Amino acid sequence: MNISPNKLNWYLLFNLPSAYLCGVRTRYLDDVKCVVTVKHKWINKNPFKSMFWAVQGMAAELTTGALVMQKIMQSRKNISMLVANNNATFTKKATGRITFICEDGSQLDKAIAHTISTGEGCTVWMQATGTNADGIEVSKFNFEWTLKLKS
Repeated sequence: MNISPNKLNWYLLFNLPSAYLCGVRTRYLDDVKCVVTVKHKWINKNPFKSMFWAVQGMAAELTTGALVMQKIMQSRKNISMLVANNNATFTKKATGRITFICEDGSQLDKAIAHTISTGEGCTVWMQATGTNADGIEVSKFNFEWTLKLKS
């Protein structure tokens, strides 16, 4: 079963309402790439007239996490997922609509295959890059996802 952007947005509404209320929305998801957007508005602003870093983090984490969830579902195995580490770099004020893209789906295939074949947990670093409407990078987030086969 595949996860669709619409299903993820409904999931946010009921399970991560703060992300939903801040305007985090999944726009595209396939086997390699996920696109999530969030628009700068009153509810997600900081005192510096830009988007609060944590709102960017929610959108970036969803961009990587949606790929992880989809790959786990496709594997039909009982695999747990958890962020073990993350870091971020901010290069420009985040105003307007910010689009986060992660294109690390193929490296996830390798990590999940390794976890399934060996039964050992593994980690995989995934990157989500946020750009504004002009295509200028505003932030870059890296998430270290842990994958472990459940017994």
